[in-house]
Amino acid sequence: MNRQTLKTLEDCYNQHSPGAGVIDWQEVDLFTNWQPELLSDRCLRSVGREQAAAGNYSDAIALLSHLIDRHPDNAIDYNNRGLVYFQSGQLRSAIADYDKAIQLDPQLASAYNNRANFYAAGGHLAAALFDYDRALDLNPSYVRGWINRGITLRDLGRYEEAIENFDIAAVLGQLQGNIYAERGRTYHLWGDWNLAIADYQRALTYDDRHQSPSSPLTSSRLRLQVENWLSQLLSPLSE
Repeated sequence: MNRQTLKTLEDCYNQHSPGAGVIDWQEVDLFTNWQPELLSDRCLRSVGREQAAAGNYSDAIALLSHLIDRHPDNAIDYNNRGLVYFQSGQLRSAIADYDKAIQLDPQLASAYNNRANFYAAGGHLAAALFDYDRALDLNPSYVRGWINRGITLRDLGRYEEAIENFDIAAVLGQLQGNIYAERGRTYHLWGDWNLAIADYQRALTYDDRHQSPSSPLTSSRLRLQVENWLSQLLSPLSE
Protein backbone atom coordinates (compact mmCIF):
# COMPACT_ATOMS: atom_id res chain seq x y z
CA MET A 1 0.00 0.00 0.00
CA ASN A 2 1.66 3.26 -1.05
CA ARG A 3 1.86 6.27 1.24
CA GLN A 4 -0.42 8.40 -0.95
CA THR A 5 -3.20 5.83 -0.56
CA LEU A 6 -2.62 5.55 3.19
CA LYS A 7 -2.87 9.34 3.45
CA THR A 8 -6.25 9.10 1.71
CA LEU A 9 -7.32 6.51 4.28
CA GLU A 10 -6.49 8.65 7.35
CA ASP A 11 -10.04 9.97 7.70
CA CYS A 12 -11.39 6.43 7.45
CA TYR A 13 -9.25 5.25 10.36
CA ASN A 14 -10.23 8.27 12.43
CA GLN A 15 -13.92 7.64 11.72
CA HIS A 16 -13.55 4.08 12.97
CA SER A 17 -12.88 5.15 16.59
CA PRO A 18 -14.22 8.70 16.97
CA GLY A 19 -14.22 8.45 20.76
CA ALA A 20 -10.51 7.75 20.82
CA GLY A 21 -9.60 11.05 19.18
CA VAL A 22 -7.50 11.60 16.09
CA ILE A 23 -4.78 9.06 15.45
CA ASP A 24 -1.20 10.34 15.80
CA TRP A 25 0.15 9.32 12.41
CA GLN A 26 3.73 9.88 13.58
CA GLU A 27 3.33 6.87 15.88
CA VAL A 28 1.52 4.51 13.52
CA ASP A 29 3.36 2.56 10.82
CA LEU A 30 0.52 1.70 8.45
CA PHE A 31 2.98 1.39 5.59
CA THR A 32 3.98 -2.07 6.85
CA ASN A 33 0.66 -2.91 8.56
CA TRP A 34 -2.24 -1.00 7.04
CA GLN A 35 -4.87 -2.74 9.19
CA PRO A 36 -7.82 -2.95 6.77
CA GLU A 37 -9.92 -4.62 9.45
CA LEU A 38 -10.28 -1.17 11.04
CA LEU A 39 -11.93 0.27 7.93
CA SER A 40 -15.62 0.32 7.08
CA ASP A 41 -16.99 -1.24 3.89
CA ARG A 42 -17.94 2.24 2.71
CA CYS A 43 -14.39 3.51 3.07
CA LEU A 44 -12.86 0.49 1.37
CA ARG A 45 -15.18 0.89 -1.61
CA SER A 46 -14.83 4.67 -1.82
CA VAL A 47 -11.04 4.75 -1.59
CA GLY A 48 -10.82 1.73 -3.90
CA ARG A 49 -12.71 3.66 -6.59
CA GLU A 50 -10.47 6.69 -6.08
CA GLN A 51 -7.28 4.65 -6.37
CA ALA A 52 -8.50 2.86 -9.50
CA ALA A 53 -9.38 6.20 -11.11
CA ALA A 54 -5.90 7.49 -10.23
CA GLY A 55 -4.24 4.43 -11.80
CA ASN A 56 -3.11 2.96 -8.47
CA TYR A 57 -4.41 -0.45 -9.46
CA SER A 58 -2.53 -2.63 -6.97
CA ASP A 59 -3.86 -0.59 -4.05
CA ALA A 60 -7.40 -0.62 -5.46
CA ILE A 61 -7.21 -4.41 -5.84
CA ALA A 62 -5.94 -4.78 -2.26
CA LEU A 63 -8.87 -2.74 -0.92
CA LEU A 64 -11.44 -4.64 -2.98
CA SER A 65 -9.88 -8.00 -2.10
CA HIS A 66 -10.31 -7.26 1.58
CA LEU A 67 -13.98 -6.46 0.92
CA ILE A 68 -14.35 -9.79 -0.86
CA ASP A 69 -12.73 -11.58 2.10
CA ARG A 70 -15.41 -9.99 4.30
CA HIS A 71 -18.29 -10.59 1.89
CA PRO A 72 -17.43 -13.56 -0.36
CA ASP A 73 -20.97 -13.64 -1.80
CA ASN A 74 -21.06 -9.99 -2.94
CA ALA A 75 -21.22 -10.02 -6.74
CA ILE A 76 -20.70 -6.25 -7.05
CA ASP A 77 -17.31 -6.39 -5.33
CA TYR A 78 -16.14 -9.17 -7.66
CA ASN A 79 -17.39 -7.17 -10.65
CA ASN A 80 -15.58 -4.04 -9.46
CA ARG A 81 -12.34 -5.89 -8.81
CA GLY A 82 -12.62 -7.54 -12.21
CA LEU A 83 -12.84 -4.10 -13.81
CA VAL A 84 -9.66 -2.99 -12.02
CA TYR A 85 -7.88 -6.19 -13.05
CA PHE A 86 -8.97 -5.49 -16.65
CA GLN A 87 -7.75 -1.89 -16.49
CA SER A 88 -4.38 -3.07 -15.16
CA GLY A 89 -3.97 -5.70 -17.89
CA GLN A 90 -4.49 -8.73 -15.61
CA LEU A 91 -6.95 -10.33 -17.99
CA ARG A 92 -7.19 -13.83 -16.55
CA SER A 93 -8.00 -12.43 -13.13
CA ALA A 94 -10.53 -10.05 -14.71
CA ILE A 95 -12.53 -12.76 -16.49
CA ALA A 96 -12.44 -14.97 -13.39
CA ASP A 97 -13.98 -12.16 -11.33
CA TYR A 98 -16.62 -11.36 -13.97
CA ASP A 99 -17.60 -15.03 -14.16
CA LYS A 100 -17.81 -15.21 -10.37
CA ALA A 101 -19.95 -12.06 -10.21
CA ILE A 102 -22.39 -13.49 -12.76
CA GLN A 103 -22.47 -16.83 -10.94
CA LEU A 104 -23.37 -15.03 -7.70
CA ASP A 105 -25.88 -12.66 -9.32
CA PRO A 106 -27.11 -13.63 -12.80
CA GLN A 107 -29.16 -10.40 -12.88
CA LEU A 108 -26.16 -8.04 -12.58
CA ALA A 109 -26.23 -6.19 -15.90
CA SER A 110 -22.92 -4.37 -15.38
CA ALA A 111 -21.06 -7.68 -14.99
CA TYR A 112 -22.30 -8.84 -18.41
CA ASN A 113 -21.29 -5.48 -19.89
CA ASN A 114 -17.82 -5.70 -18.37
CA ARG A 115 -17.36 -9.29 -19.52
CA ALA A 116 -18.51 -8.23 -22.98
CA ASN A 117 -15.84 -5.50 -22.98
CA PHE A 118 -13.29 -8.18 -22.14
CA TYR A 119 -14.42 -10.33 -25.07
CA ALA A 120 -14.49 -7.34 -27.44
CA ALA A 121 -10.96 -6.31 -26.46
CA GLY A 122 -9.79 -9.81 -27.38
CA GLY A 123 -11.54 -9.74 -30.74
CA HIS A 124 -14.30 -12.18 -29.71
CA LEU A 125 -17.05 -9.95 -31.04
CA ALA A 126 -19.84 -12.54 -31.25
CA ALA A 127 -19.33 -13.44 -27.58
CA ALA A 128 -19.25 -9.74 -26.73
CA LEU A 129 -22.57 -9.12 -28.49
CA PHE A 130 -24.14 -12.03 -26.63
CA ASP A 131 -23.18 -10.50 -23.27
CA TYR A 132 -24.19 -6.97 -24.29
CA ASP A 133 -27.59 -8.37 -25.28
CA ARG A 134 -27.92 -10.01 -21.88
CA ALA A 135 -26.97 -6.76 -20.10
CA LEU A 136 -29.55 -4.79 -22.09
CA ASP A 137 -32.23 -7.40 -21.56
CA LEU A 138 -31.71 -6.95 -17.84
CA ASN A 139 -31.44 -3.15 -18.02
CA PRO A 140 -32.78 -1.55 -21.23
CA SER A 141 -31.75 1.90 -19.92
CA TYR A 142 -28.08 0.90 -19.60
CA VAL A 143 -26.44 3.65 -21.67
CA ARG A 144 -22.93 2.22 -21.58
CA GLY A 145 -24.31 -1.09 -22.79
CA TRP A 146 -25.90 0.55 -25.84
CA ILE A 147 -22.71 2.50 -26.60
CA ASN A 148 -20.48 -0.55 -26.26
CA ARG A 149 -22.84 -2.68 -28.34
CA GLY A 150 -22.81 0.02 -31.03
CA ILE A 151 -19.01 0.05 -31.08
CA THR A 152 -18.91 -3.72 -31.45
CA LEU A 153 -21.43 -3.65 -34.31
CA ARG A 154 -19.29 -0.98 -35.97
CA ASP A 155 -16.22 -3.20 -35.61
CA LEU A 156 -18.21 -5.90 -37.42
CA GLY A 157 -19.01 -3.45 -40.25
CA ARG A 158 -22.70 -3.38 -39.33
CA TYR A 159 -22.86 0.42 -39.45
CA GLU A 160 -26.60 0.92 -39.74
CA GLU A 161 -27.26 -1.22 -36.67
CA ALA A 162 -24.49 0.59 -34.82
CA ILE A 163 -26.10 3.96 -35.55
CA GLU A 164 -29.42 2.62 -34.24
CA ASN A 165 -27.72 1.67 -30.97
CA PHE A 166 -26.16 5.12 -30.57
CA ASP A 167 -29.51 6.75 -31.33
CA ILE A 168 -31.17 4.71 -28.58
CA ALA A 169 -28.38 5.67 -26.18
CA ALA A 170 -28.81 9.35 -27.07
CA VAL A 171 -32.51 9.27 -26.12
CA LEU A 172 -31.56 8.13 -22.61
CA GLY A 173 -29.85 11.46 -21.91
CA GLN A 174 -26.49 10.37 -20.51
CA LEU A 175 -22.89 10.36 -21.79
CA GLN A 176 -23.90 12.53 -24.73
CA GLY A 177 -20.34 13.50 -25.61
CA ASN A 178 -19.31 9.85 -25.88
CA ILE A 179 -22.39 9.05 -27.98
CA TYR A 180 -21.74 11.90 -30.43
CA ALA A 181 -18.10 10.84 -30.72
CA GLU A 182 -18.82 7.16 -31.39
CA ARG A 183 -21.73 7.89 -33.74
CA GLY A 184 -19.52 10.35 -35.61
CA ARG A 185 -16.82 7.72 -35.95
CA THR A 186 -19.39 5.29 -37.32
CA TYR A 187 -20.61 7.78 -39.94
CA HIS A 188 -16.95 8.50 -40.75
CA LEU A 189 -16.16 4.82 -41.44
CA TRP A 190 -19.47 4.37 -43.25
CA GLY A 191 -18.54 7.18 -45.64
CA ASP A 192 -21.07 9.85 -44.58
CA TRP A 193 -18.54 12.55 -43.84
CA ASN A 194 -21.00 15.42 -43.40
CA LEU A 195 -22.83 13.65 -40.62
CA ALA A 196 -19.50 12.55 -39.15
CA ILE A 197 -18.20 16.14 -38.98
CA ALA A 198 -21.46 17.31 -37.43
CA ASP A 199 -21.27 14.67 -34.69
CA TYR A 200 -17.57 15.28 -34.02
CA GLN A 201 -18.30 18.98 -33.57
CA ARG A 202 -21.25 18.18 -31.29
CA ALA A 203 -18.95 15.98 -29.18
CA LEU A 204 -16.36 18.76 -28.83
CA THR A 205 -19.00 21.39 -28.02
CA TYR A 206 -20.61 19.12 -25.45
CA ASP A 207 -17.21 18.45 -23.87
CA ASP A 208 -16.53 22.19 -23.60
CA ARG A 209 -19.85 22.78 -21.84
CA HIS A 210 -19.93 19.75 -19.57
CA GLN A 211 -16.37 19.06 -18.47
CA SER A 212 -16.44 17.20 -15.17
CA PRO A 213 -13.99 18.39 -12.50
CA SER A 214 -14.22 14.92 -10.97
CA SER A 215 -13.00 13.17 -14.15
CA PRO A 216 -10.81 15.57 -16.16
CA LEU A 217 -8.72 12.71 -17.60
CA THR A 218 -11.78 11.09 -19.14
CA SER A 219 -12.82 14.38 -20.70
CA SER A 220 -9.30 15.01 -22.00
CA ARG A 221 -9.02 11.54 -23.54
CA LEU A 222 -12.37 11.94 -25.28
CA ARG A 223 -11.40 15.33 -26.69
CA LEU A 224 -8.05 14.06 -27.99
CA GLN A 225 -9.73 11.07 -29.62
CA VAL A 226 -12.37 13.19 -31.35
CA GLU A 227 -9.82 15.75 -32.50
CA ASN A 228 -7.70 12.93 -33.96
CA TRP A 229 -10.67 11.43 -35.81
CA LEU A 230 -11.73 14.82 -37.10
CA SER A 231 -8.19 15.53 -38.30
CA GLN A 232 -8.11 12.19 -40.13
CA LEU A 233 -11.39 13.06 -41.86
CA LEU A 234 -10.49 16.63 -42.82
CA SER A 235 -6.93 15.94 -44.04
CA PRO A 236 -7.97 14.45 -47.42
CA LEU A 237 -10.49 17.27 -47.90
CA SER A 238 -7.79 19.94 -47.63
CA GLU A 239 -5.47 18.35 -50.20
